[in-house]
Amino acid sequence: MRDANLVIRNGVNVGFKAVIIVFSVAAVLPLAFILGFIAFQGISALNLDFFIHGSKPTGEVGGGILNALVGSGLLILIASLAAVPVSVVTGVYLAENRTSKLAFFVRWAVDLIQGMPSIVLGLIGYAWFVLPIARATGSGVTFSILAGGLTLALMMLPIIIKSTEETVRLIPVSLKEASIALGVPYWRTILSVVLPASLSGIVSGVLIAVGRIAGETAPLLFTVFGNYYFNADILKPSDAMPLLIFNYTMSPYDDLHRIAWGAAFVLVAFILILNIFVRLVVRRWKIRF
Repeated sequence: MRDANLVIRNGVNVGFKAVIIVFSVAAVLPLAFILGFIAFQGISALNLDFFIHGSKPTGEVGGGILNALVGSGLLILIASLAAVPVSVVTGVYLAENRTSKLAFFVRWAVDLIQGMPSIVLGLIGYAWFVLPIARATGSGVTFSILAGGLTLALMMLPIIIKSTEETVRLIPVSLKEASIALGVPYWRTILSVVLPASLSGIVSGVLIAVGRIAGETAPLLFTVFGNYYFNADILKPSDAMPLLIFNYTMSPYDDLHRIAWGAAFVLVAFILILNIFVRLVVRRWKIRF
């Protein structure tokens, strides 16, 4: 009787594992097909001219994505410079003051921003950044890289704040107490002990946030708007990888479709490499106490 029960239990265990494997493969297959299809369509467009030339006038064959690469790079740089310091300080505060009323409202605001659709954030960016920049410069409505970068910074805030908060919470209290017991001020304990020990979580949060904003299109439609020509002035409109893909896919020209597929492949490859790098960072600097 015991042998029969054991056989049944082992059979159920094997069957359950088989079901998990089948559903896991079924969940991964669509991603594999999507990546394969983008690679199949996009690799043929890649060459040196594709990366060192900008857009050509409508109707002319050729062109590249240099203007979009520069625009995306500036957007990510501005967003990171604006979001990372604020996010790290906020995350440390939430971890160190878990029960305060201010921390409760900050967490509520962070959750609200995280759940907000990107197109709504684009409208907020238009009202908060595009219009004020236009008033400050004395011109009409001025879409710009600066407005787009600050809007993308809003999207980065929740990811980095939560990652920093959760990582700082993992730091043993005894480590901070030992530093303070040696006469080190609290602020220096945070800078010299807590933040270095939390580096892996903070860096991974920043990289995940960069990957999150790199492919966003909706906020850029309301803030950066797009620019068919090369521009590195942060107070003027510019192109970006998602905008280039969005605009070229609606074009009737096959050559622009080819460039859009190539840009999509470059963007997906960048995000994929970034996610792999995040895994390596977490493994390399994993917190061990």
